[in-house]
Amino acid sequence: MLQELTIENFAIISKLRLSFHQGMTALTGETGAGKSIIIDAMGLLAGGRGSSDYIRQGAQKCTLEGLFQLPKQADFLAFMEELGIEIDEQNLIIQRDMSASGKNVCRVNGRIVTLANLRKIGEFLVDIHGQNEHQELMQAEKHLGLLDEFGTQSFKRAKKKYHETYDAFRQLEQQVKKIQANEKMFVQRIDMLQFQQEEIANAELEVGEEEQLIEEREKLSNYQKIVDGLAESYEALNAEGLSSLDGVGTALAQLQGIAHLDSEYNSIFENVQNAYYLLQDSVGDISRQLDNLEFDENRLEEVNHRLEMIRQLKRKYGESIEAILAYQEEISQELAESNFSDGQMDKLLQELTDKEVEVRRLAQDLHSQRLEIAKKLEKSILTELKELYMANTDFEVRFLETDHQLHREGMDQVEFYITTNPGEPLKPLVKVASGGELSRVMLALKTIFSKKQGITSIVFDEVDTGVSGRVAQAIADKIYQVAQNSQVLCITHLPQVAAVANYQYYISKDVKKGRTETEVQQLTADERVAEIARMLAGSEITDLTKKHAEELLSMAKK
Repeated sequence: MLQELTIENFAIISKLRLSFHQGMTALTGETGAGKSIIIDAMGLLAGGRGSSDYIRQGAQKCTLEGLFQLPKQADFLAFMEELGIEIDEQNLIIQRDMSASGKNVCRVNGRIVTLANLRKIGEFLVDIHGQNEHQELMQAEKHLGLLDEFGTQSFKRAKKKYHETYDAFRQLEQQVKKIQANEKMFVQRIDMLQFQQEEIANAELEVGEEEQLIEEREKLSNYQKIVDGLAESYEALNAEGLSSLDGVGTALAQLQGIAHLDSEYNSIFENVQNAYYLLQDSVGDISRQLDNLEFDENRLEEVNHRLEMIRQLKRKYGESIEAILAYQEEISQELAESNFSDGQMDKLLQELTDKEVEVRRLAQDLHSQRLEIAKKLEKSILTELKELYMANTDFEVRFLETDHQLHREGMDQVEFYITTNPGEPLKPLVKVASGGELSRVMLALKTIFSKKQGITSIVFDEVDTGVSGRVAQAIADKIYQVAQNSQVLCITHLPQVAAVANYQYYISKDVKKGRTETEVQQLTADERVAEIARMLAGSEITDLTKKHAEELLSMAKK
């Protein structure tokens, strides 16, 4: 239910705040005063298409804000949770700003939402009907959903079960199609991964191996250089006769005799002594290295071959042995998950066939239930139309011929057909042209569906155009019936409709400081008499028209 509406710089409204109530509210006033502007504002809050043309001349932006009573439908609450919108137990605040630059900002309880999501939220809040704009009722593709709304709770549970099974069927179908469409590519990739896995595994790589091989290759490649260097070093340090080591030993003996005479002599002695012992160790090390040296040409070839294999693997799979081994683990995991044999595909195809059989069985069950629901809906519609002086009308929910293709709502396509003239064939509702007849058909449908849809606010924008007399009174009564289940805001020029309203607002416009302004006033009981008298008589109000207005209001109360 819409509780409060605030409008700033919208069309010819500079600033306006309105409070609304449960039940039926009539909006009346002279043509062009701005009644439809208020409805346009509500439509924009419900996600309607906006335009900078709506912004009041001279203003940079317009702001619309609506305070709604929180809808209680489970689908709505789930959608709010999905959007991450915090809600309290009572209210929902929607704000929409439109700037002259074309920028649109929509907020729900302070959280910015897209226009598409605002439109989805608006579907739970406001249902606006004009004489030639009947939304779902006038869109044939929506008739199946409207028929289903008339179904029982048992039917709705069956429909939910169908949705779940249908979604699972389509998901499985997509999986099979994806595998079949990419089967060649899939097989080629599996072969490639298996080859790569085998190639890396056969290499038996070890972390740090490459560095060790490079070091070994350097030694083998420089064998002669190493032998010559070690031999000459040994010869220089330990040759027969006066070797370098003997010379150092002689110097050491001489220094030992004078070391005690001066601290500097002693320091020199210690350094030479350390050098002598180090050289002795080094001569021993050189001798052992010479004894252990052995040139193996075959080993050098093996090392070079191994390093070349590692180089090739690095070029293919990674910049290091660690990276190659990590890639091996990755493709091994993919191969494990892609182990899809022909037998598994046959199993998947059988599962798909079984799932399709189940979906078709559930769709057929929905079809059977819809046939029964359609009969009840047809009977209810004809009852409503009879009360609207359309007793000769025939109405039918027609199930269209299809090739039994499955869709998310089953396998049915339905459309509402009607004829208002005896002997004439039934025609699609969307093609019914008479404004007065169309208004009554829409009201009959709305009376029934308002009980089912749970929409909090229903707006009728001059849907009573083209009728008068007893039909006008019947329409007034029907709109009032709708208001027993939903809040109703009704723009009307019919005094019969205004009289049955629980509340009445008078919309007028005036020129202030050279600018046109729209004003809205909630009428008192006496003011309602005067306004309904004006609607009856026009500009000249007489005592008789006042009495007639009083009579209409009195009858409405009864």
